[in-house]
Amino acid sequence: MSLIDVIEGTRDAIDNDLHNAAVSFRVANTLAPGTATVVEVKVRDKAFTVDEPGALGGTDTAANPVEYALAALGSCQVITYQFWAAKLGIPLGSVRVTVDGDLDLHGFFGFSLNTRPGFGDVRVSVELDGPATRDQYEQLRREVDEHCPVLDLFRHETPVSTKLA
Repeated sequence: MSLIDVIEGTRDAIDNDLHNAAVSFRVANTLAPGTATVVEVKVRDKAFTVDEPGALGGTDTAANPVEYALAALGSCQVITYQFWAAKLGIPLGSVRVTVDGDLDLHGFFGFSLNTRPGFGDVRVSVELDGPATRDQYEQLRREVDEHCPVLDLFRHETPVSTKLA
């Protein structure tokens, strides 16, 4: 199935019933027994591990949560470029996205109440290759920046509620 088929099929499904536009995702996270930082993650029928590097008390068996956050942003950008290139009819040979983020550990460890625990700065570098013009790729970048769900999470406050079961 092509991306255009996915886009049009989704549009038809939503046009037929607005409830089809609302989707939910669930991820289950469990501390691996006998560890302090290894987390087993289950997403649908997929599984992966999260850990911290040794310098942060982990066993360095996997990427850490903030690295996965950067990976989520970069991979969402790549996918969103693909969808919007197809939607706009802009030919795109390849997409490479590199994401860098700066984090101050004062916030995470509570060493400073004036330092946020999350990223202070995130930089996204996009390399596009293909036969389109620079102007077309700039138009594509603007659409991706406006419609990328994970970029939206980084740019805007999202309501989050936590309950203790």
